[in-house]
Amino acid sequence: MCGQAAYNRRLRRAAPLVAEILHTLAVCSPSWGDAWRLLDATPVPCGASRQTVRRSELAGWAGYGWDRSHSRWYWGLKLYVLACPDGLPVAWCLANPTLGEREVAEVLLDRAARQRILRPGLIILADKGLAGRPFEQFVGALGAVLVRPDRADEPARFGNLGGVRQWVEAIIDTLKDQLSLEGHGAHTIQGLWIRVAQRLVALAASIWFNWQLGAPVKRSLVAYDH
Repeated sequence: MCGQAAYNRRLRRAAPLVAEILHTLAVCSPSWGDAWRLLDATPVPCGASRQTVRRSELAGWAGYGWDRSHSRWYWGLKLYVLACPDGLPVAWCLANPTLGEREVAEVLLDRAARQRILRPGLIILADKGLAGRPFEQFVGALGAVLVRPDRADEPARFGNLGGVRQWVEAIIDTLKDQLSLEGHGAHTIQGLWIRVAQRLVALAASIWFNWQLGAPVKRSLVAYDH
């Protein structure tokens, strides 16, 4: 058995393979052909003390951001995920939380379109944070359609989408609660990237296998959570 340091080195070297496995699982899953894609972001805290912030090798990558779900500030990065309705991640990225959500989402979607992950005609479900005519026009230029909850200061179009938004929140909950996203333990940007990718691959593999088993809830990890 290799030690922790050797394991970390091997894990970082395996990053291209992990990325390829994630893409292969996505393409091979039946939900790849679904017309919907879910887009959301969640904080990835990387330090809880001022001393950690000062000496961390993530300095320059990480920053301070506001966690709306817990009404607190955190220091770290933000994970953006584009997923199928069953929770299968098809594209993702990490970004400094000081960057605007629309700015990061545009880069993620543009890259997904160039890689043919984002097909023309897909419907992208996002939250209110991605409101704005320029962003909606950007998505339309990629051949996709943006759907999000209506804001109070605009005409009614889609409603609050409460039931559909639960799909997105359930995916994030699975990453955090069962796959310990916030307990990644990474201290470098390379280490953080591969640890986040590990969790996304674990989720994708479980969903792919649940399709083979005919499980009623494809995102369920109960059978593997021991």
